Amino acid sequence: MVQLTHKFQSFDEYLSYNDNSENFYELFNGELIEMPPESGVNVEIATFLLIRFALLVGHRRVRGQGLELEVRGEPKNRYPDLTIIREEHIQQLSKRNTIRLSMSPPLLVVEVVSPGELQRERDYIAKRIQY
Repeated sequence: MVQLTHKFQSFDEYLSYNDNSENFYELFNGELIEMPPESGVNVEIATFLLIRFALLVGHRRVRGQGLELEVRGEPKNRYPDLTIIREEHIQQLSKRNTIRLSMSPPLLVVEVVSPGELQRERDYIAKRIQY
């Protein structure tokens, strides 16, 4: 996991940043923390759920791990494993795959929980409060 040294003053400033990579970052206290890749088991579970939900609500309203949510607290953003978005989000997300706090919330946010005490605190408590 890489931590970049630039200090962002706002979420808007972070949104204008582009390092031309495919990496995902969480904005924590103004600094970018590179997210590690998901485990194969987590990806498998999330993909299974994505396919099932796509059959129910349509593929355009189901987003995988690349959808970014602006959240309250620290970090300022999260990348859920699976999100069911509203119809209105489809157009809003055409330029950047980020749901801002000023937008309507998604219908459902799914996190595939990893084993371990640190992950338990993060996945069951911290993320639940933020979502």
